[in-house]
Amino acid sequence: MIPAEFLVVFFGLISAASWGAGDFSGGFASKKANVYSVVLITQAVGVFLLAGSAWVLEEQMPPLNSMVWGVLAGIFISIALLALYRGLSLGKMGFVAPVSAVMAASVPVVYGAFYEGLPAVHQMAGFAIALIAVWLIAGDSHGVKLQRKDLYLPFVAGAGFGLFFVTIDLVSETAVLWPLTAARIAAVGVMLVFAALSGPMEMPSRSVLPVILLAGIFDTGGNTFYALASQAGRLDIASITSSLYPAGTVLLAWFILKEKLAPRQWLGVASALVAIVMISF
Repeated sequence: MIPAEFLVVFFGLISAASWGAGDFSGGFASKKANVYSVVLITQAVGVFLLAGSAWVLEEQMPPLNSMVWGVLAGIFISIALLALYRGLSLGKMGFVAPVSAVMAASVPVVYGAFYEGLPAVHQMAGFAIALIAVWLIAGDSHGVKLQRKDLYLPFVAGAGFGLFFVTIDLVSETAVLWPLTAARIAAVGVMLVFAALSGPMEMPSRSVLPVILLAGIFDTGGNTFYALASQAGRLDIASITSSLYPAGTVLLAWFILKEKLAPRQWLGVASALVAIVMISF
């Protein structure tokens, strides 16, 4: 029988890889299109993918309270994505995504300590190394000093993702796809409100639309595998492994956009691998 800890880490890492690719695609698209339209389309893609998958797999509709938690999760993640994509479009991907991930991982770890108890000592050490790894990956290769205003968007994004982690954990015991569908529908509603308040919204050009659709597919995959990870075991393990998504974003920025990585960032990637091993056992 496969150990629960292995399944949590396995699903969490797939979630991280998918989210990393989705954030890279969404941040890249936000440089060339209105951020509201980017987030709105990515969330709408998720509605169709998740609802269609739930129908094909004949997943039973969960209780009403689970759907309510799903709606709340959708509100949190829509605000998080808006802040994240806005930050990615304004600054370097190698900074914004990792800082938001540190905050995102901290919220469910604190929650899990109160409601699930403390994990094993070696796993807690792995948590610490994972957070350090994410921060190392955030290092800027040009030595640019950060100002307080530079942290606002990553902080809001991380808090939103962290609260999403917690609320999805509350619904994934009974179902996965239908609560995530409710979350996406709520996210679309929130984005429509933000878009209406911001004034006329231009639709993205045909050239950037495929990138946005790709971001929606990857983001949906990240949400689904995170829900499976939290369903398989402890919330803190699921959230920490899933929060390693900046590694994917940074590596893609390095490979595609030719953003240079400092030695400390490569050290962060290596530290993340060590943390994964420690958390898995």
